Amino acid sequence: MPRPPSQETRRALIDVAASRLARREVVTLRSLASAVGVSTIAIYTYFDGMPGLWASVRQEGFERLRERLALVPQYRDPVRRLAALGVAYAEHGVAHPAIYRAMFDTTAELFDARSATAAFQPLIDGALAAVGAGRFARSVDPAGFAVRFWGTGHGLVSLVVGGVLGIDQLVDHAPKVAIALFIAAGDEPQRARRSVNAAWRSTTLGNPLAVDQHGALSERWSPK
Repeated sequence: MPRPPSQETRRALIDVAASRLARREVVTLRSLASAVGVSTIAIYTYFDGMPGLWASVRQEGFERLRERLALVPQYRDPVRRLAALGVAYAEHGVAHPAIYRAMFDTTAELFDARSATAAFQPLIDGALAAVGAGRFARSVDPAGFAVRFWGTGHGLVSLVVGGVLGIDQLVDHAPKVAIALFIAAGDEPQRARRSVNAAWRSTTLGNPLAVDQHGALSERWSPK
């Protein structure tokens, strides 16, 4: 009897395909199936062929990003939440570099473009909350701010994924960029720094805190 579809197998096929796409390798039904340990029929079972596989690779990237952003707590501080969304975005890209690069390869169509919108919506909602709380100026357009915040974060993460910047440089520059954007949106400099620093303390990208000679924690990357 044929085995029922396995989400683990589907995910493995997507990960291998994304990895080979990122390395610009030629991907065939046979080589992909062999790498995962399944028959070539599995490509049709899960994706209805190679075109469906490539579309699924992009779709999976946005779905995983949406799931990662959904884990960000609803902090009482809306600016800290915005900064934490940026941290989560960076962590997602660095943890899944091949999938991250495939997400923005428009040679393959998305099955459902709403998944990309759903991954972007938390930034708009976060900016709207910051305006409502009086942290950002009333004149700030939440959607426009979200584009700027996402664009700068995407640029830095792409440089890391592409091997141009190191993770330590991402951890150094991303908080500074976020603080600058928040201040430009109307937030008070000290409050912006506190919110961003709080969000980046828990990042899995590397501990942004250093212990000084007296054993006290000091923020080595905190902007002055």
